[in-house]
Amino acid sequence: MGHLYSAVIADCLHRYKQMRGFTSKFSTGTDEHGLKIQQAADAAGKDPLNFCTEVSEKFKSLFQSSQISYTDYIRTTGEQHRRAVEHFWTVLYDKDFIYKGEYEGWYSTPDESFLTESQVADSKDKNGKHIKVSLESGHQVEWMKEENYMFRLSEFRPALLQWLRENPRAVRPTKFYNIALQWLQEDLPDLSVSRQRDRLKWGIPVPGDPGQTIYVWLDALVNYLTVAGYPDGHCQWWPAARHVVGKDILKFHAIYWPAFLMAAGVPLPQAIYVHSHWTVSGQKMSKSLGNVVDPLERSQQYTVDGLRYFLLRQGVLDTDCDYYDDKVIKLLNSELADSLGGLLNRCTAPSINHEQVYPSFCGLCFPKENVRGSPEGRAAPEDYRLVESVSRLSAEFERHFENLQIYKALETVSHCVRQTNGFFQRHAPWKLDRNNPQERRWLDTILHVAMECLRVYGTLLQPVVPMTADVLLSRLSVEPSRRGWEDLNFLNRYQGENCPFEGRTLGSDTGILFSRLDRTEKAECKPKKSKKVK
Repeated sequence: MGHLYSAVIADCLHRYKQMRGFTSKFSTGTDEHGLKIQQAADAAGKDPLNFCTEVSEKFKSLFQSSQISYTDYIRTTGEQHRRAVEHFWTVLYDKDFIYKGEYEGWYSTPDESFLTESQVADSKDKNGKHIKVSLESGHQVEWMKEENYMFRLSEFRPALLQWLRENPRAVRPTKFYNIALQWLQEDLPDLSVSRQRDRLKWGIPVPGDPGQTIYVWLDALVNYLTVAGYPDGHCQWWPAARHVVGKDILKFHAIYWPAFLMAAGVPLPQAIYVHSHWTVSGQKMSKSLGNVVDPLERSQQYTVDGLRYFLLRQGVLDTDCDYYDDKVIKLLNSELADSLGGLLNRCTAPSINHEQVYPSFCGLCFPKENVRGSPEGRAAPEDYRLVESVSRLSAEFERHFENLQIYKALETVSHCVRQTNGFFQRHAPWKLDRNNPQERRWLDTILHVAMECLRVYGTLLQPVVPMTADVLLSRLSVEPSRRGWEDLNFLNRYQGENCPFEGRTLGSDTGILFSRLDRTEKAECKPKKSKKVK
């Protein structure tokens, strides 16, 4: 679920940028080297590459089924990536930022992370044996002493501090920026960037020294450059690079990676976007606790767009978010099925919209606020507030997206949808006499205003729920070429301008926009501990 959450955030930002007219490259994939992968493959009795291929294909399948529209899917076992890593290593070595030395200290295999004494604590394993664990992850650590290559990380502390202080939006949200700054208040020890080959065979050999394997995180981080075309063709893309990562790998991205790039003479990424974790009843998802949420299963249960909407609507980047099925059902029923879906159904129902068209707007029925007093004027004060809200919606949506507050952007949309439903309910078009010319003009105007609202909502929701937005816009007969940011002009006829959609025949009715979800046994507020309960 955490890996999917990272991908959904990145996908949403990618689609948003495309909708704004940018050319965007979006990469994701799998980091496949390291000791824990080697051990997992051995435990499964499989060749490491075959093992990685099986796991990578599962993630790829999850992403494809979740409408993750990546342009590049990278595996760090690929030949192009190996060449990029070897070149990057050679640049660091030739500049004397890598030297051979001896490392002695704590190492966490699950985290593939070197730790100082202050980063570990005493604990006991399940058998009561005294062990040391990482304070950050809780994983067991082991003492390691071996000759390997070291990176002169200690030299980059002043430059890293300067970079962060001069670029307060380099790491976002602010909470994680402050954490990165706090780390730099202490001295940075040099970093071991290789392992002895006899201990770690599954990885890229150090160029010129086949007895050593490149540290998995140095290898993995270079994947961003590989996708951009490093070492020869990356300049077109790299200055605009932005990373989306979970908070558990913040140090690798906000400390180690910028230092590596500085040493190699490569510009730093524009920004590092960091998100928190999803928990279940306040507890971290864990196989041992039996509370792991399967995203593939949930996307089948709640639909792909439903799960995407929930993650983006409820996810707050700087705070851990709690997952339970009942919350998903309540949110999706309320905002997608009842509010948005209900509004579309009302506007396009043959009982009200007999001709199945995008009807005309009558300025006499809905005059500009400063010329009210028309004998045919039917608009109420609340209706003008609706027009005001939807007119500024795209600007508010943009502001929240640029601040990485997607949940706030969706809240503004949801608020406007509720306002539009109130507008429809207030004027009850089903009660109007279609045979009375004056009432018919008001009926058409009500439908026109509501459909214009829906068109704006559908356009803005494309990065979040792409399939649902497509169904909505297609039903309104809005062709793909008119679904961009520049098409968000709202209620042109109210402004005295032409509306390109007025009079169009509606698209085919494909059924309910989003079906209501039934609460099942699985949709408990708190997960059952017993594995027998489904």
